[in-house]
Amino acid sequence: ADKQYKGIIDCVVRIPREQGVLSFWRGNLANVIRYFPTQALNFAFKDKYKQIFLGGVDKRTQFWRYFAGNLASGGAAGLAADVGKAGADREFSGLGDCLVKIFRSDGLRGLYQGFSVSVQGIIIYRAAYFGIYDTAKGMLPDPKNTHIVVSWMIAQTVTAVAGLTSYPFDTVRRRMMMQSGRKGSDIMYSGTLDCWRKIARDEGSKAFFKGAWSNVLRGMGGAFVLVLYDEIKKYT
Repeated sequence: ADKQYKGIIDCVVRIPREQGVLSFWRGNLANVIRYFPTQALNFAFKDKYKQIFLGGVDKRTQFWRYFAGNLASGGAAGLAADVGKAGADREFSGLGDCLVKIFRSDGLRGLYQGFSVSVQGIIIYRAAYFGIYDTAKGMLPDPKNTHIVVSWMIAQTVTAVAGLTSYPFDTVRRRMMMQSGRKGSDIMYSGTLDCWRKIARDEGSKAFFKGAWSNVLRGMGGAFVLVLYDEIKKYT
């Protein structure tokens, strides 16, 4: 069970065999708890920031300013909504056990390992997620009456691009979080910059994108949220 996975298919096959089917959802409670408030805040702040950054901008004659404004509004929304997230590794029996053990070992600071790089990653992700989508939709002949299939295709592309762009930050965030509770020689990275440097030096640039494909597949839900939000707005 300690042997590394060769790829996503090998991982999907071995996890239920070695750890049980429920292991696919290990640590998911923390993700669910985080998801709803962050998504609500992201969408709420996004529209407000669009009013600030895009006031008086003509998307036809000032495309790059329009695009930059969408990126800025998406990134600002992500910054306003980001929260710390603790991962549940095999050494913890669940979310509660994870939080208690890390707090006892490292204090409050331990619960926020990787927080700074998480903030950076979420700004980049939301900038691409909202910015590219709003720009692409805005350049269509009739954005408000775009067919749902077209919106969904745009959203899928945007979600994949956003996920791949921000994934190296997610990799560093996870590495930093995974050493919460460790002491002495068990600590691999002295800080975020040290983590970036050692991954690049010891494992190569490809290591930053390990698991990126599965993340793209998981992002299909994020694409659906974008489209659903636009559809709901048509009736409000």
